[in-house]
Amino acid sequence: MTSTIATSNVQRVRLLYKTILKLHRGLPLSAKAIGDIYVKDEFKRHKQCNESEATLFMKEWTNYAITLAKQLGVKGLKTGIPIGQHLDESWLQNFRDEQVLQLYELMQETTKAKDFSGEIIEDEEESPKT
Repeated sequence: MTSTIATSNVQRVRLLYKTILKLHRGLPLSAKAIGDIYVKDEFKRHKQCNESEATLFMKEWTNYAITLAKQLGVKGLKTGIPIGQHLDESWLQNFRDEQVLQLYELMQETTKAKDFSGEIIEDEEESPKT
């Protein structure tokens, strides 16, 4: 019986993982690349977590998948429509230091990808005034 439950849990995790990666196909390429790397890393990190962490992990990633599916719609991302959602500050109070650091690094990567246009972006202070 226990092995059946364990197998069922593994199947649910695998299905969620594959669903998220499929949803990422509807994202712009830079967001897809960052999202895929992040998801793969997070799922790998949580392979051996305890039951309460696993429950919370699955709940939050399921919510992410549902939100992303709604934002992408049936035909994929529409131009100009923002994806994602704002993170409530009260959530940050519950994060461990390593989670805050990870979130900060993710923000830096997504900002870099968003600003990348093939040209070097200059700081306003360094750019010549005309």
